[in-house]
Amino acid sequence: MNEVIIVAGFILVIILVFVAIDLWSKTKLKRSIRDAWGKLPEYPINDREDSLITAWEITKELQEWDSEIDDATWYDLDMYDIFQQINLTYSSIGSESLYQRLRSFNFQQDDLEELIEFFDDQPELRQKVQYQFAHLGKLDNNLIKNYLLAENNFSNPGSFWLYLVLGLLPLIGLVVAAFAPSVGILIFVFSLCLNTIVSMVKKSTLDRELTSMRYLVQSFYTAKKLKTFPLPNQGEISKELAPLKNITRFGFAFKGSGGTEADVIVETLMMSLMIPFISYHFVQRKLGKHKEAAIRLWQAMGDLEAALAILNYRTALEETCLPEFRAGGLTAEDCYHPLVSEPVTNPVEWNKNTLISGSNASGKSTYVKGIAINCILAQTINTALASQFQMEPGHVMTSMAVEDNVIEGDSYFIAEIKSIKRLLNQVATKERCYCFIDEILRGTNTVERIAASASILHWLKDYPSLAFVATHDIELTEILKYECHNLHFSERITHEEGIAFDYLVKEGPTTTRNALRLLEIMDYPASITKLAQQELADFENDRSWNVLQP
Repeated sequence: MNEVIIVAGFILVIILVFVAIDLWSKTKLKRSIRDAWGKLPEYPINDREDSLITAWEITKELQEWDSEIDDATWYDLDMYDIFQQINLTYSSIGSESLYQRLRSFNFQQDDLEELIEFFDDQPELRQKVQYQFAHLGKLDNNLIKNYLLAENNFSNPGSFWLYLVLGLLPLIGLVVAAFAPSVGILIFVFSLCLNTIVSMVKKSTLDRELTSMRYLVQSFYTAKKLKTFPLPNQGEISKELAPLKNITRFGFAFKGSGGTEADVIVETLMMSLMIPFISYHFVQRKLGKHKEAAIRLWQAMGDLEAALAILNYRTALEETCLPEFRAGGLTAEDCYHPLVSEPVTNPVEWNKNTLISGSNASGKSTYVKGIAINCILAQTINTALASQFQMEPGHVMTSMAVEDNVIEGDSYFIAEIKSIKRLLNQVATKERCYCFIDEILRGTNTVERIAASASILHWLKDYPSLAFVATHDIELTEILKYECHNLHFSERITHEEGIAFDYLVKEGPTTTRNALRLLEIMDYPASITKLAQQELADFENDRSWNVLQP
């Protein structure tokens, strides 16, 4: 009898410790959610881009969009960094949904505005929803949609009856202990050890499937909690959850993925009783019949978290607006680049192909990228980083951070003309496309670069697309002065202050050069700077270069 009391007391202590740890973890999580609101999120440990790309590629099998941000444009504009700025999500459902929204969109997409406005007026409910997603947590490379789309969505874990017998052994040991304490305790301890070993062996061969199913089942449990809240898409969540509600009864069997101390304890207990493997069979059978409902449920839940992340982004930034979509060009006031600290804002008036000139570091590339990023954000999350933003919906493509390709044997120039050609192919479809090119054709000689660049821009004028081209070639601004709008950035150079930029866009082509002046400031030998100035003056007078004598 004493042994039974000792065992019961030991179990009671474990339960009390578990309850205390669980309460402490929940309190800490709620506090962190509250403190994070209204700030740009710090980079999370999870949400690796390879995982997000995999989920996005799978999602493309389920749905079609009007436009897609291709890899070159995505990396030219550092869009993953911008995604992380917006990504105040607490589950992989939300982060995958947000990533997909930034990379694939329908023109004039604003389907989240109802949710965003709702959460803006309901801060207490917002925190409760975020807590439910945070309790679910994140799981990189979960491949949930991949499993749901496959014919045989999960692997066979082994004999159901074997797991059932092994799971009952510890309970049988406790029952026997009431009558024969020594024998019962021996059965209890032996079965726990045996089950732990079997669980470890099976988990090593079934780890990905078991982990994915655990996360999927817990997401249904999260949906069950969410459907009790008065959300705008409550009906949609309830509808898709209905055929899956029986699965949530096995939610207790898949505890432990949250990573908290309490989760680790629960997972260990569940494994020792073989409960995840037993439940696996039931869940697998149910999912096979209702995969489409599960996919739609994930999409509805993803909308909730994406809306919350977008609302937080608007709250955290000083200046944002809802874009207006109408036919014509693109106009904006106080437009800026989101990755620049203390950015200088500038207006945009883009109704025809535009050349922007100016020296290095003067701000022209940042200005061009800022417009491109806002074209994407306006059409994907209905948010523009400006005080006013109007545009006609269209594709967005860039050719900026071009690199040579050693594997394919492409030189820099070959890689560059391939990059620009993909823009021309899109323009040729006669759908509106916003094209952004930085230092056009810089991989070749000056004469051919100017000739080819002028021809490309001349060709573009016959299509309903717009190009924004940054260049150092002042000749281009003269050749195309009747076809293109000209803008520039300028600087001030003095011996006392060095070089100073105001980063304000100005009308017309650049009228200054600063390369030779910078050589002087950097104390290059006087003979070099004087000869360079003389050679430049002679060229501008005669339009030919002098042959230097040895």
